[in-house]
Amino acid sequence: MGTVAAGLLQFGALIVILVAVYVPLGDHMARVYTGQRDLGVERILYRLARVDPRRQQSWLGYALAVLGFSAVCFAVLYAVQRLQGILPFSDGKAGVSPATAFNTAISFVTNTNWQSYSPELVMTNLTQMAGLAVQNFVSAAVGMAVAIALVRGIVNRGATGEIGNFWVDLVRGVVRILLPLSIIVATLLLSQGVVQSWHSGFTWTTLDGAEVHSVVGPFASQEAIKELGTNGGGTLSANSAHPFSNPTPFSNLVEIFALLVIPVCLTRTYGTLVRDRRQGLTLLAVMAGIWAIMLTVVWIFESHASGSAARAAGAMMEGKEVRFGIPGSALFAVSTTGTSTGAVNAAHDSFSAAGGGAVLWNMLLGEVAPGGVGSGLYGILMMAVITVFVGGLLVGRSPTFLGKRIGQPEMTMAALYVLVMPALVLAGTAISVILASTTEAQGNGGEPGTPGAIHGFGEVLYAYASAANNNGSAFGGLAVTGDWFQSSLGMAMLLGRFVPIVLVLALAGLLARQRPRGTADEGAAESTGIIGARPTGPVGPGHGRAVLEAASARPVARPEVLSALPTHGLLYGTLLMATIVLVAGLTFFPAMALGPIAEALL
Repeated sequence: MGTVAAGLLQFGALIVILVAVYVPLGDHMARVYTGQRDLGVERILYRLARVDPRRQQSWLGYALAVLGFSAVCFAVLYAVQRLQGILPFSDGKAGVSPATAFNTAISFVTNTNWQSYSPELVMTNLTQMAGLAVQNFVSAAVGMAVAIALVRGIVNRGATGEIGNFWVDLVRGVVRILLPLSIIVATLLLSQGVVQSWHSGFTWTTLDGAEVHSVVGPFASQEAIKELGTNGGGTLSANSAHPFSNPTPFSNLVEIFALLVIPVCLTRTYGTLVRDRRQGLTLLAVMAGIWAIMLTVVWIFESHASGSAARAAGAMMEGKEVRFGIPGSALFAVSTTGTSTGAVNAAHDSFSAAGGGAVLWNMLLGEVAPGGVGSGLYGILMMAVITVFVGGLLVGRSPTFLGKRIGQPEMTMAALYVLVMPALVLAGTAISVILASTTEAQGNGGEPGTPGAIHGFGEVLYAYASAANNNGSAFGGLAVTGDWFQSSLGMAMLLGRFVPIVLVLALAGLLARQRPRGTADEGAAESTGIIGARPTGPVGPGHGRAVLEAASARPVARPEVLSALPTHGLLYGTLLMATIVLVAGLTFFPAMALGPIAEALL
């Protein structure tokens, strides 16, 4: 079978599987976050943590809970790394250095999983499982919780401004969504030969008599959650390109499916919770459109043979695994940079200038195609709010989003959200390229204007784009073990994660305090305490039966909200996609022109 045919078959299989799970998983997640009953293990956890699962939180209380929990996670993970040399299963490895432990703790708590070290040489199996893998679960659950809190802010109708209970959302996300899916994915990976072992490695003799040590560990279990949680941090330096973690084309398909499935299905969850499935489908269409365009671009440029080595190989095969080829590598690269995952099955630094620039651009779009677990949904919803405001200006209507007025306070939160990532990326890149201490860290030196210097600039830009977007992938030519990169990239990860989260929750609180503006029919319904068969109080754990009953029924046709731009359909979807591309283009085109675009034109 030809390479193109094999790639199309893998692409088709991926789409079919995603379509098959879209409705059941999306509706399951809606039930998880609105159900009234707690599982036994959940009740035990609530008692141990002294949490009242029926107590609702304001946006500020929710944000403080997120920040406090993440701060504790950082402290624990830092301590585990520093003390791993005296903990069980150390296998002779010493504690991690302070700078690396600091950077790694921030990285995994922020769902970035940027790794400036060789995992198999630095981390013990205990640190991998009890430290890093635990953060893979809880950091992903934090992202989903924030996304659901924003949806509650849109749906809830009342003056209290409550958006749920963070601790309940966190526990349910881990216990009911991430753990079951991880077991399924890990089992599939084990069937393909992915290693799962308590041993640290084994020594064997080659044909020429040399002794070689191969590292093994709990790869299958961590590979599953690193993809499902859009984390990306691997247990091996080669990440998902290593045959112990990703041995076959089928395991490659499973991993791509794992990193896409929750962000994709969250659009169904969103449509179910707002009781208008068209809303979720419109977001999904925008995500899919951007993803498909980027996949086409990368696939075309990587299939084009540029240079004598590439022409001899028939394509840009440097840095790619033969068992995956161009299609499998392009599919993985576009999916991982579009979901804030950061896992790789090929060296992005070895992509063509245009192909590498495309995966970099995929991150600079804000990683909303389909974005990270939770972060993709709340990211595209923030862009949707901006699109409604822009659309309202274009058509002369008062901007409202699903009946909630978008005024100056709401736009302030959305605008600040959009500005955080570019400020971190551009400031970090600008400072790094002028520091004398960072010039030698770039893998490709040379005089200004030469291909090596241009690619070196692209490496730095990619690093800060990856850190500020909580992605974690890298152009491998850049050495980031120096003090400047360890600290500045750590701060980019920290601010790139939690400042946007606070702004999202602040917007959720503003929206939750509003009563929707609607038609006279809706006003009459509101006087009875029921609006479209939905409760007027907070929607959260313990308040979800009416929502689910309404969502399970066929949507009832009702008049469009007065003075509102419809937030579904082809017109709005096109406007939303154009807004996403335009904002990124106006912000990053000069930087892209100095790096990947200039390199591609040489």
